[in-house]
Amino acid sequence: MSRPSGKAICVFILSVALLLVTYASLCDASPKPKKIPSLCKVRHPSDDDIEWECRRIKWRETPESLFGEQWRDVLRFNRMDRRHAYPGTFLKVPKNLDDIKDFTPMPAFYADAENEAKFILIDLSEQFLGAYEFGRLVFSSPVATGEKGNRTPSGDFRITAFDLKHHSSLYKIEKTRIPYPMNYALRFLISRKGISFWIHGRDLPGYPASHGCIGLYDEPMQKKYYKSPKDPVLEDARTLYEWAISPFPDDGRFHLLKNSPRVRIVEKAPM
Repeated sequence: MSRPSGKAICVFILSVALLLVTYASLCDASPKPKKIPSLCKVRHPSDDDIEWECRRIKWRETPESLFGEQWRDVLRFNRMDRRHAYPGTFLKVPKNLDDIKDFTPMPAFYADAENEAKFILIDLSEQFLGAYEFGRLVFSSPVATGEKGNRTPSGDFRITAFDLKHHSSLYKIEKTRIPYPMNYALRFLISRKGISFWIHGRDLPGYPASHGCIGLYDEPMQKKYYKSPKDPVLEDARTLYEWAISPFPDDGRFHLLKNSPRVRIVEKAPM
């Protein structure tokens, strides 16, 4: 029996690599999330702690024009980004905006993480993520998790890999052939079927909209591909990514990660 040529071996290795990349992106967020009539109908447990009313965004109104310096708080409360705050959208607006200053529903201290240098807690019912250092909350962010039929799995996991410029192998940017970007990607699970689940930057429409991955704000990505917003400032995906992989140097390529943060995902998504 003759030995395979060097060319054949290279082709085989390339094929395996492409297969792995495909599996790595099967939980990607759809670039065309379904529309719902009102974010006021998406209920989270912490909604009951704040008195709010439902308000429709009118023509020429923006989060900045409506809420001034507290526009970020209102968007966090609604788990959405500026790109999805378009005319006709119904938002939950607190009667007293000071009630949601620096809003987060995540506990300031999480006892199960007090012995962990880095720990990530994701509450599906709240659609929120918290980053902890020895049990103390140091960062939090709204998220978009798996939609009905593609739920994000709950349980205990660990970040096993990171990829600065990860992208979807299934979905494209709206009306283009550009693979949907999944920047600042942190892998926390490979299922028995070979499906990889990631935490990464994406659009946040205000409700569960992904195919199982967990998305955080990435306005620079939105400006690059959608030309909106013009002044990107929300970069929670980047903040979490840099915190999670530190002090490991990042050269922009895929890397496995050892001694990495634990990830705990709890509760059930609101819809």
